[in-house]
Amino acid sequence: MASVTSCFSDLPDPRGTNARHELDEILFIALCAVLCGAEDCSDMALFGQSKEAFLRRFLSLPHGIPSHDTFSRVFRHLDPAAFHDHFLSFMSRFAEQVEGVVAVDGKTLRRSYDRAAAKSPLHLVSVWAADQRLVLGQRAVDEKSNEITAVPELLKLLSLSGVTVTADAMHCQRALSQQITEEGGHYALAVKDNQRALLDDVQFMMETASAGEPHVDSGHGRVESRQATVITDIDWLQSAHQWPGLKAVGRITRRRELAEQATEETADYLLSDALSPDQLIEVTRQHWGIENHLHWVLDVTMQEDQNRSRRGHSAENLALLRRLALNVAKLEPSKGSMKGKRKQAGWNDDYLLALIRQFAQLR
Repeated sequence: MASVTSCFSDLPDPRGTNARHELDEILFIALCAVLCGAEDCSDMALFGQSKEAFLRRFLSLPHGIPSHDTFSRVFRHLDPAAFHDHFLSFMSRFAEQVEGVVAVDGKTLRRSYDRAAAKSPLHLVSVWAADQRLVLGQRAVDEKSNEITAVPELLKLLSLSGVTVTADAMHCQRALSQQITEEGGHYALAVKDNQRALLDDVQFMMETASAGEPHVDSGHGRVESRQATVITDIDWLQSAHQWPGLKAVGRITRRRELAEQATEETADYLLSDALSPDQLIEVTRQHWGIENHLHWVLDVTMQEDQNRSRRGHSAENLALLRRLALNVAKLEPSKGSMKGKRKQAGWNDDYLLALIRQFAQLR
């Protein structure tokens, strides 16, 4: 377990040389606490006090368990860029071997706003490996629109060969499409009003195109169907717009029927690969996994939206710690929900030890 206790040893300590508690031990306790259900720094201190005997199996703790003020101070002042670099080093072998769909999407931490300091809530953009259900990177941006500049930097950290990058219409940009195709990847990018002329031409083509067979799902009192249309004969469209790597355009029509109402919506896509209608449905469904398997888990299971940490870098650092804990739990091979795994870690020291060993293997 020596590799576990040294995982954070080369992070710069923002507290200087007078600190009573080692930074790597503080971060290790914090990670274990989040794996066991901790939501804030007070929970981390309480976890440490409750599990001191267990923690002393790996840590020296010469001055005992850090207080909640110590945890809070560390996360406020810890350099988030350096912390993110460590996160990337843990996930590097997955980033190099990623396959299938890589989804890009942003999320705002709603309670991180500071009205007194006129500070906007923290907005994070994440890169998500849909098949492995792992977070591969995160970047904080000042405003939602600044995702456009953050995403290319995040994608540089991945091997995109053979990967399909999916993103909403904000990222339907020529430069991003060029970057993805030059690195051997594919894209499926939603197109909306930010590319108005291109969208008009795509919608014109879709008026007479034939759709594939609908995919129907039912349950919980509703019936949902998805029907895809893909057009590969796009020579005139490409002549007019010269979009990097464009090979096809697609449309997904979604219909939802409830007991008393029915709704229908369409979404149009630029594709760098001539997908079949069934393949387009599968790719777009995998994209929404970032909402269902990441953002939903962070908000409902980990209570991220209710966390009021906002001073210094605390919101960004704690958000990254949650994503690291989520990855560690996902990589543990036993069946079960994230909620169940966190409860089991809190109740069963042997299971928590199994999760810690998963973390050690990331190093």
